[in-house]
Formats: sequence, C-alpha cells, structure tokens
Amino acid sequence: MLQVRELTKAYGEIIALRGVSMNVHKGQLLGFLGPNGAGKTTTMRSVFGLVEPDSGEVLWNGDPIAAKDRLGFGYMPEERGLYPRMRNLEQVAYFGMLHGMSRQAAYLEAGRWLAEFGLADRAEGRLEELSHGNQQRLQLAAALVHSPELLVLDEPFAGLDPVGVGAMGEILAAQAAAGTAVVFSSHQLDLVEDLCDDVVIINEGAVALAGAVRELRTGAAHRHVTVEVRDGDPGWVQAVPQAAVLRRDGDRVLLDVSNGIQLDALLAAAQAAGEVVEFSYEPPSLNEVFLDAVGGS
Repeated sequence: MLQVRELTKAYGEIIALRGVSMNVHKGQLLGFLGPNGAGKTTTMRSVFGLVEPDSGEVLWNGDPIAAKDRLGFGYMPEERGLYPRMRNLEQVAYFGMLHGMSRQAAYLEAGRWLAEFGLADRAEGRLEELSHGNQQRLQLAAALVHSPELLVLDEPFAGLDPVGVGAMGEILAAQAAAGTAVVFSSHQLDLVEDLCDDVVIINEGAVALAGAVRELRTGAAHRHVTVEVRDGDPGWVQAVPQAAVLRRDGDRVLLDVSNGIQLDALLAAAQAAGEVVEFSYEPPSLNEVFLDAVGGS
C-alpha cells in the first residue's frame, strides 16, 4: 500500500502542498483529481523522490520508500519522458532493464507490450515518428514493462481519441484487477467516474474531498431530476419555483431540486402539462461534485 502522509512543499512564497494525505491500496484504481496547479504532479513526483517535501512522508507497505522499492514502481509523467531518436522496442526494453530486468526478459516483455498497444510494426521506428496517441501508448508500455506493483500516471488519457481512451482504460482496470495499486490524474471526470471506485480531489495544495465515488455523489447537496413531457407546454416547469433548469433538450429537461421540492408535487406538475415519458431522480455527476469541492475553479 502507498501511504502519503501530511506532505507540505513550498517553492519560495508559492505553497504547492498543504498537508496532503492519501492511501492507495493494492488492487485499487484511484482517481487523483484537481484543477491545474492544485499540487497533483508535485505529490506524484514526491513518490519517486523527484521532489523532496518540506515535511510529511511517503511510505510503501508501512516503511519509508527505498531505491529497491522504486524498482517495482511504474511512472508515466505528463510530459514525455522517452528518448525521441531511440528505437521504440529498444527503449521500452531499456526501461525494463533500469528496473532490474534481464536483457532477455526486458526485450520479451517490451515486444509483448508493443503488440498489446498495436505498435508491433513500429518496433524499429522512433518515438518522434509516432502520433501523439501512439507516443502515449509507448510511454505507458515503458511504465508497465517490468510489471510494477505501483503504477502512477499523470494525465495518461491526454490527447487520446475515444478508441485510445477506451483501450487504455481497459488496461488500467486490468492492472488493478491483477493486484497493482494504480493512481492516475485526469481532467476527464466522466471517465474517472466510470473507471474508479475511489477518488481524491485536491485544490490549492490541500485535499478538498476524498472517498468512494458512489458515496461522494449520493452525499452531495445537489439533487437532480430528469423529466420528459411529450408534446407538453415547455413552460410547465416555470410553475415549480423550487426546480432550477440546468439543461433543456427538446421536451427533456434536467432540473436541480436541491431546495427540497416534494417529488410527487413535481410529478403532478409535469403530468398536468402532458404525457410524462421519463421521470428519473439521481445524484449529481462526479463533475458537479468536483466543481463544488474546488469552488468552481
């Protein structure tokens, strides 16, 4: 288990971290969320000794992280960390050897991961010849080649098309299912909501909210109702002042009913306007929970 405890870090007058704490268990897929500049990358770099915190500690299985522990970690930085002119197979294998693999095992696993990512035919090509999405895939292959116990990824989905996003999401889910502790940052909150059971939301260097996605959504102050009234007067909802219109799509309207309106009264108003073909009550999305936690920043 990765334990981040009360990390603080300042760069001159700029406070990057203000007592950040979180745990990532083996087999867990954790979303690490926050606006730009919130402290996500600084926290991730602290795990690998790339940033030395002013106070606090980072532990692996209850002990301070040693160099031998980091050999079993995989890291995918937001900025490209590969060599542009090195051949693709060679450099993925090179990263495997840096993590203690034999040359033979490293090349074998590098080839397997290139095939997994559809890059087998680019094995002898170079990073600079790849598209942005394929560079992302190669970067992830370098992080996975040594079968890490902990996988830390900074914006791994950035720049990927929907097919690439889906494929990478499946791989991360498979890694967690196999027992790897996986933590990644992303601004694609709908994707995080689909992939992760748990999230940590950081803002201005401090943890603003943390917990299970389902519990954070159901515990939020906002409540939404989706109502579709076929061939009804679109102004019917104006007669229900406690319901705020968030989005309208033809006869379908999404309402914020956080002010405590009685649902039977809302349903009656909709039925009076026409044929109700949809009436669903749901908690807010993770995106709305996020915006509440960070003050809409």
